[in-house]
Amino acid sequence: MNSAAENISGSSEGQGSRAIEAVLGRAFTIHLWEDRTRGEQWVPSYNTKALTLVDDQFLRVASNNAVENGQRTFEFQGMLLGTHELVFEKRMGWKFTAEDRRIFLIQVAPPGKG
Repeated sequence: MNSAAENISGSSEGQGSRAIEAVLGRAFTIHLWEDRTRGEQWVPSYNTKALTLVDDQFLRVASNNAVENGQRTFEFQGMLLGTHELVFEKRMGWKFTAEDRRIFLIQVAPPGKG
């Protein structure tokens, strides 16, 4: 059994969705850039019966100035077979609308035989 998590980067801008193949019960990660100096925060929306958020980390990029930007890493686990939508909205505390949106279609498949 492969215990390594699948890593996905959400660096693509614009509309549309990205497909991710996941295995039931195994972790997969999504990486998104975030600038906390501007108040940016990625907020995920998903069916909590189909996907479980296992971990949420922020790795600040080393810099000589006061900017706090870096990579946000979300680790999920597929709990139900099928295709599930995972939407990330880049929010700012003083705005009512999202600054950006990333849509991922998670295809959760059964573990392979063997």
